[in-house]
Amino acid sequence: MSTHENNNGQTAKTEGQQPQLRRRLGILNATSINMSNMIGIGPFITVPIILSTMGGPQALLAWFAGAILAIADGLVISELGAALPGSGGTYVFLRDSYNRENWGKLMAWLFAWEFLFFGPLEIASGTVGMTQYLSYLWTGLASHPWEMKFVAAGIAVIVMIALYRKIHDVARLMLILWITTLVTTGWVIVTGLIHMDYHMVLDFPAGAFNLNWAFLIGLGNGTIVVIYNYLGYYQVCYLGDEVKRPERTIPYAVIISILAVTVIDFLLSYSFVSVVPWGDMIKPGSSANLAVASVFMQKIYGHWAAIVLTAMILFTAFASVFALMLGYSRIPYAAARDGLFFGWFEKLHPTGEFPNRSLLLVGVLAAIASMFSLGDIITGLMVARILIQFVGHTIGLFVLRGRKPAVRMPFKMWLYPLPAILALVGWLYIFGSSAFQPGGWKFMAYAFTTICAGICGYFVLAYKKRIWPMAPREQ
Repeated sequence: MSTHENNNGQTAKTEGQQPQLRRRLGILNATSINMSNMIGIGPFITVPIILSTMGGPQALLAWFAGAILAIADGLVISELGAALPGSGGTYVFLRDSYNRENWGKLMAWLFAWEFLFFGPLEIASGTVGMTQYLSYLWTGLASHPWEMKFVAAGIAVIVMIALYRKIHDVARLMLILWITTLVTTGWVIVTGLIHMDYHMVLDFPAGAFNLNWAFLIGLGNGTIVVIYNYLGYYQVCYLGDEVKRPERTIPYAVIISILAVTVIDFLLSYSFVSVVPWGDMIKPGSSANLAVASVFMQKIYGHWAAIVLTAMILFTAFASVFALMLGYSRIPYAAARDGLFFGWFEKLHPTGEFPNRSLLLVGVLAAIASMFSLGDIITGLMVARILIQFVGHTIGLFVLRGRKPAVRMPFKMWLYPLPAILALVGWLYIFGSSAFQPGGWKFMAYAFTTICAGICGYFVLAYKKRIWPMAPREQ
C-alpha cells in the first residue's frame, strides 16, 4: 500500500487505506475543549443545589474544597496524560498503569463498563440544565415535566448530529463556542461585582459555622456538586491520539483550565448570592431555583437583559454538552480497539475519520439519561465514577511510578506524592459523604452494583476470549 504527498506536504490516503486519527489539537484547542466542558451550564444550575446542602451562603466554602481537590487531581491527570496519551483518556491510564497484560485489562474494562453508567448522565446534566433555562423563555414548559424530559432528550440527539464530522471542523467550532462561554460568564461577573450587596452575601443562618457532623457532611455533599462543575479538566485526554505534542499540551491545558474555571465559577456564584436572596434559590420549582442567572439579570437590568443572557447561557451549555459528547465518544472506540468492548464500535467513519458508531452509542444513552431529575443525575454520575476513575487513576499513578524499568514521565507533578495523596483522601471523603445525604443509600447501591456487575462481566469476557486470568497456561 502506498501513499503520496499532497500540496500541503501532508501524507494523503490512497484507495484502500484505513482511516486513522490525526494529531491536530494544540494548546488553544485543548484548553477551549476543557473549559467549554467545565463551565457550560454547571454554575448556572448548581448554585441553588450547593446552597441547599448547607442551608445558606456558607456553602460557598465548598468551592475552595473543590478547587483544592481539582488541582491535586489535575496534577495526577497531567502526569498520566503526558506519559500515556491516547484515545480514551482514563481508559488508557488504567490499562497501562496497572499493566495491560493483567490487572490493567480488568481496570480498563471496569472503566469502560462504568462509563456506560456515568458518561451519559454527565451529558444529560447539561441537556436537563438547558431545558430548565428554556423554561424561562418557553412560558409554561416548567409545568409539564414530561415535555421537559423529551426536550432534553432531543437536545442530546441534536448534539450527536452536530458532532458527526471531522475533528478538524469540530475544533474550529469549539473555539467559537468557547469564546461565547467567556463572554457570557464575563458579563455576569462584571454585572455582579458592580451591583453586589454585601449584606446578602453575609446573610448566614444561625450556627452556620458550627464545626459539627452536620457541617462536615454538608460540606462534603456541597463539594460533590462543586466537583461536578470542575469535571472536564481531563477532557482533552480522551482525545489523546488527536493532540499535538501531548507531553506538553495536556499538562498546560489541564492546569490552565482548572485555574481559570476556579476564578470564573466562584465569582459567578458570589455574584448570584449577592443579588438574588439565597432563600429564593433553594425553594424548589421557583424561577430562582430553575434559572438563577436569568432572575439575577432581570433584577438588575430588566426582562430584556434576562432574555439575552438566557440565550447566551443556552449557547454556552450547548458548548459544554458538545465537548462532553466529543470526548466520551472515544471511550467505547478505545475499548473496542483493545478487544475489551463490542468489536462493532472499533470502526471509524470511512471518510470523516472519527468513531461514528461509538458516537451513536453515547448520544442515544445520553438521550435516555435526560429523562431523570437534575439532582439525581449529578449525584449519580459523581458517585458512580469516583472509585474506578478517580481513586483508580490516582493509585495507578503510584503503580506507574514504581514500575521497573521506569516508564518515561515527560511531566512530573510538584511536591510528589503530596498532591496525589491529597486527591486520594479527597475523593474518598466526598464519596463517603454522599451516603449520609437523603436517599444516599440508592447512590451507594448504584455505585457498588455497577462495579460488581462489571467484575462479573469481565470474567465472562475473559473466559470467552481466553484472556487474563483465564488465558491458557504456557507449557
